[in-house]
Amino acid sequence: MYATVKFEGVIDAILEHAVKKGLAKTKVEALRMGVLELERRYHLLEQEDELAVKKMQKIDAEIRSGKRKVMSEREAFGRK
Repeated sequence: MYATVKFEGVIDAILEHAVKKGLAKTKVEALRMGVLELERRYHLLEQEDELAVKKMQKIDAEIRSGKRKVMSEREAFGRK
């Protein structure tokens, strides 16, 4: 993903201090570190995976119970 963003005020100051203290070589690197910290702290990708698994399990249960119909490619697209 490519993005152009403008930070001002506190956010810009934090990024600048991260560079000055040698925590990151650039502000962009400091942003990347922040994103990785979000993942480390909140396990965002893991939660996404868990939600996907739960959704797939729900769909599978609906199929088994007859609440959801499964169609072949031929049935779905009317191909003969």
